Amino acid sequence: MKVGVTLFFQNYGDWDRYDQRQFDRPSNVSDTQIYDEELRLGDLIEPLGYDSIWTVEHHHTPYTMIPDPTQLLSYYAGRTSKVDFGSMVIVLPWHHPLHVAENISILDNLLKGRQFKVGFGRGASAKEYDPLGISMEDSRELFMESLDIVRSALTKERFAYEGQHFTVPETSLRPRPRSNDLTDRMYCSWGSPQTLPIAANAGLGMLFIPMKAWEAYEQDMKDFNMIREANGWEPMQPIVVCWVYCAEDSVEAQAGAWTYMANYWDSAGRHYGFASPDAFKNVKGYEYYQHLAEQRESIGAADINAAFAETQVYGTPEECIEKLKKIQRITNASEFVGVFRYGGMPIEKAEASMRLFSEKVLPEIHAYNPTPAAAH
Repeated sequence: MKVGVTLFFQNYGDWDRYDQRQFDRPSNVSDTQIYDEELRLGDLIEPLGYDSIWTVEHHHTPYTMIPDPTQLLSYYAGRTSKVDFGSMVIVLPWHHPLHVAENISILDNLLKGRQFKVGFGRGASAKEYDPLGISMEDSRELFMESLDIVRSALTKERFAYEGQHFTVPETSLRPRPRSNDLTDRMYCSWGSPQTLPIAANAGLGMLFIPMKAWEAYEQDMKDFNMIREANGWEPMQPIVVCWVYCAEDSVEAQAGAWTYMANYWDSAGRHYGFASPDAFKNVKGYEYYQHLAEQRESIGAADINAAFAETQVYGTPEECIEKLKKIQRITNASEFVGVFRYGGMPIEKAEASMRLFSEKVLPEIHAYNPTPAAAH
């Protein structure tokens, strides 16, 4: 199995200042310092033997500070020679789809034959939608129109499009992509269960970025492949993202995971609005996120944050291996992507975890070749 690494660039320590709107004083840790540290971490991914570099897209808050995934990945395309690349995700409703297609094509050319797995999503935070002047309730229509335009731009020398939100007169995408199978490597991540059939019927692959128990994703995988079968398509295996903390000592690993993974989920709650029980109450199409907000209020933020850590991959190398194999058996994953720095974790701890994982976990997972489970 392949294992990639994703870069998040979180400034978790700035959330209190941000939430209190104390913008007249500087952050305790500057965004520039976060970038310097995580760029250094990114430079280790290829030398340590990982298979791919991934990143996310988010705007406006300390949650993750990467407004343009393809720009960051293009930087690493020039600093590496072997690893593949992936986005988790490019949020289609936030962009003009022609610009998305252009950025994908540029990166595909820069990679000179290496693969770019293109993950798409529709976004779920008012903190991102509102400053961009885009209605969250339009997100599904924007997503589908954008996907159609991106696919046409990447596969047709000349194309035109007429939709509710976008009109594209006959034009061409330049540069033309180097690869002729980019549209076969397009994936979708979702939190809302309503997005699953949209992604499956659109012929996209599964990208699981966990927001619930892995057993729930097992059912998602089965439901997804049943839709693919109804369309006459072959079943697919998902790419699975895991938060990782690897240490020689089991007690240290648990303490680190419960601290930094819980911080990450706290950060997600602040960014998406789970921390507010009414954040999604009147937003059509985001009913599942409203459920998460109500759950956080009823169970308690601390317990919810700790529960997230318990679903992820932490422990000694041996424990990490067993947890990854268990997740693979449940989800039928074809590939893992590890998140190694998050929630205010010091760069030294993240690097030590990443190096230890590379030395003692990566060889075992690379050699792991499970028989793919049935589609449903």
